[in-house]
Amino acid sequence: MKYLFASLLFTTTLTFAQQLTAERANGLAKLPLKCLQQEYPNKLGQLLIDASEIAPPRTLHPAFYGCFDWHSSVHGHWSLVYLLNHFPNLNNRQEIIDKLKVNLSKENIQQEVAYMTKTHEKSFERTYGWAWLLKLQLELESSKEPFAKELAANLQPLSALVAQRYIEFLPKLNYALRVGTHTNTAFGMALAWDYAINAKNLPLQKSLHDNALRLFKNDKDCPFTWEPSGTDFLSPCLEEIAIMQRVMPEKDFLKWLKDFAPQLFDKNYTWEPGKVSDRTDGHLVHLDGLNFSRAWNFYHLARQYPKQLGHLKTLADAHLNFSLPAIVDGNYEGEHWLASFALHAFEEKGE
Repeated sequence: MKYLFASLLFTTTLTFAQQLTAERANGLAKLPLKCLQQEYPNKLGQLLIDASEIAPPRTLHPAFYGCFDWHSSVHGHWSLVYLLNHFPNLNNRQEIIDKLKVNLSKENIQQEVAYMTKTHEKSFERTYGWAWLLKLQLELESSKEPFAKELAANLQPLSALVAQRYIEFLPKLNYALRVGTHTNTAFGMALAWDYAINAKNLPLQKSLHDNALRLFKNDKDCPFTWEPSGTDFLSPCLEEIAIMQRVMPEKDFLKWLKDFAPQLFDKNYTWEPGKVSDRTDGHLVHLDGLNFSRAWNFYHLARQYPKQLGHLKTLADAHLNFSLPAIVDGNYEGEHWLASFALHAFEEKGE
């Protein structure tokens, strides 16, 4: 009976409404808005040299202290800017803008730069937080909202530092990190690539291009059946595809993909969404994020290659729908970050 129930649940999600409507946008905006300036609970990724460095999160990271950890705060800011860009009449619009202006002030960003330039913090948020920071910069720079130009200028010194960190770090990385969590190399490179293209940052583009080919070009037969691991929120196979899709010409990429993931060309290919057993567990709830990240990668493939891979949109819809209802279940373990993942999936869907 339980297997029949699971099958029915999966089938039901396929028909669940999945448009990024104004109503849904307002609901998703409430999640980062609620925690953007919520200091505790907080998980600091800090390396202490001595007792003088012990300080509250708000003091250490005056821009990005909310939403439990630094990177979640960063992509919480991205979520709100993204929503304002697409829904100018968003509820709580002025409150959102006011909080963004407070957090992303010139002085606060200068403090974030000072923290990240400490010799012993060179690896801070490498490369997951770096990637979301550049995505936030891209969203601010792409915005037509009056407030965004000032905030983009405020954030630029930190983004420039992160871009330079990529250029310094990637050549030193002899082996890619093919994991389903924060340190996944390909994910960090893909978001950085999107920023580099928009910013016309040629040194960063070259570094990402050359190192992606060095690290991933010879990979074949990615073990999809090994995924997911128990606390994944990224798909190692799909994130690798994502960076190669960006840096390779179409003909070369499709040839590489047929060696790396031939099953994706099968119009009947299916992949069951990850199932969360306990959404009050901050690690187990990662699997909802996995479903959203799988969705955004499938959408990206389907949109760019509709003839060869357009059928993957159905698989993307299934993954998005499966976890979408769980975002607002009242558990902070997921609420503080999952809206960003869902919105990125909608973004790649093209809505």
